[in-house]
Amino acid sequence: MSALFSKKALWRYSIKVFLMRVALMTLILLSLVLFFDSIELLRRASNFEDVPLLRIFQMSLLKLPDIAQTISPFIILFSALLTLWSLNTKNEITIFRLAGFSVWQFIAPLVVCSLLLGVLVIGLLNPIGTVLIKKFNTLEQTYLSKDKNEIALFKNGLWLKQPSETGYTIIHAKELDLSAWILSHVMALSFNENDQFLWRIDASKAHLQSGKWVFKEAQMLSENEETQKNVTLTLPTTLTSQKIEKSFSDTETMSFWQLPNFIHTLDSTGFDSAALRIYFHSMLSLPLFFATLILIAACVTLRPPRSQNAFKMIAIGVGIGFILFFLSNFLKALGASSQIPVFIAAWAPVAITALFGGGILLSLEDG
Repeated sequence: MSALFSKKALWRYSIKVFLMRVALMTLILLSLVLFFDSIELLRRASNFEDVPLLRIFQMSLLKLPDIAQTISPFIILFSALLTLWSLNTKNEITIFRLAGFSVWQFIAPLVVCSLLLGVLVIGLLNPIGTVLIKKFNTLEQTYLSKDKNEIALFKNGLWLKQPSETGYTIIHAKELDLSAWILSHVMALSFNENDQFLWRIDASKAHLQSGKWVFKEAQMLSENEETQKNVTLTLPTTLTSQKIEKSFSDTETMSFWQLPNFIHTLDSTGFDSAALRIYFHSMLSLPLFFATLILIAACVTLRPPRSQNAFKMIAIGVGIGFILFFLSNFLKALGASSQIPVFIAAWAPVAITALFGGGILLSLEDG
């Protein structure tokens, strides 16, 4: 009974200390991000007139959940480093060992806690972040951007909204030929700034060329002019094929739960979904990645206190974290360009971290 109680006490104490470090590290890092991001938004706002200071602060706050998701591996790693270093310098690790616990037993609470935090990030923080980042993008387009184009892809086809001299134009196409950037079964609707209808174009084909849409076999209906049939019409645009394709690989505005259906839509319409598939698998692997970061933290903090330079050990752990971050991004870039399979690009960082951290811990504990 006493052994069972001691194990429960160990778990409660370790998780409590770890979660306190996670909260502290989250507060510190997000405060720094909020400060520097506000400065950057103020710099951008200086190029536009009548951008309220309160609006800038609101936009910075809207980005925080998405940024928190991005930096969450660093939060977990730094929190684990601080937790285990604190336990070690206070000789609590020595007490755990004397009580009969192995290194695997007293890092197990941190591993389980990090797994649950990973699930929380992908299940709750990610959907919240995507909703708020969409609001940020709307405000950014309103106050800080000259590019007013909007692009959306649904099962019923491609929708585009672009500004015009008199207002805006909405273009819808049921089918796409990405090899030549030709839209089929196209409809274009033009409105003035007061949302009043101006004209409509229906065409069998629309070709995206340099700086313009070319509508072929088109029919144009206007309130003040006679209907034109079977003509070729052009419409100026600032859109490019690169801009359209890039908008569909934007992971910030796509919730984890929406990704499978959207990836299927991309594949069915011919767009390259590699970047989104890598992102989806990376999100799936996030809880395990968090858990492997605990192993890395344990490797550099669980040596006897007298045999290590604390600052040096923590610096090594932070350095390993940044190396893993750049390695992960490098593999994702290779996967997005089809140099390596998507599964390897997304899951290799987890496997490398687990093998590296687990191998070193085994040598320290049993070697």
